[in-house]
Amino acid sequence: MGHAGMAAAAVRYLRSDRTRATAPSRPVEALPRPELRCVREGERAPVDQAEFRRVLGSFATGVTVITAPPAPDTTPGPGPALRPAGFACQSFSSLSLDPPLVVFMVGRTSTTWPRIARAGVFCVNVLGADQGELCRRFAVSGSDKFAGVAHDPAPVTGSPRLAGAAAWIDCAIHAVHPGGDHLIVVGRVEALGTPGMDAAASAPLLFHRGRFGGFTSD
Repeated sequence: MGHAGMAAAAVRYLRSDRTRATAPSRPVEALPRPELRCVREGERAPVDQAEFRRVLGSFATGVTVITAPPAPDTTPGPGPALRPAGFACQSFSSLSLDPPLVVFMVGRTSTTWPRIARAGVFCVNVLGADQGELCRRFAVSGSDKFAGVAHDPAPVTGSPRLAGAAAWIDCAIHAVHPGGDHLIVVGRVEALGTPGMDAAASAPLLFHRGRFGGFTSD
């Protein structure tokens, strides 16, 4: 199954008759989903990719780790033991206050996204200024990213909530839309919070022009 098919499976999951004890009493209806596809040749702008990265790197972003609880592997044959999924993500933003929605973007080639799609839920962990190494751990594929990482289950979905994060947002997948070589994942917020640390300790981790940095104010 390709990545578009996996995303479509996530949408089918949301349309299925599976119910959650924690589901809101007033379900949120998503707009009709467009057909998932990559950017066609005729739609490609004459912009050099390296220049695109350089210019867009001028925009400083926060850094998050998107996590999800273990989900059954639907591929045929024996598979690895069930374990949580997670990846480092800069492309995250709030989207709507009523209903409460957030959004993150993930590459179509991501090997972690299909596992999050199967889980149907995720937790956004907003990293603190001292968690650069933790971000690097979750930015590398092919290893047990959670080995030695302290975490507990988020209250509604059970997605891993990383210790020391500046904030956490517990979500159910609401919709998946195409975005060129990425997918746009909309999450419905079920619970959220901060660990109650002082303002200095909860300063965010920032990413700018390929480097991590912090935030200071007078």
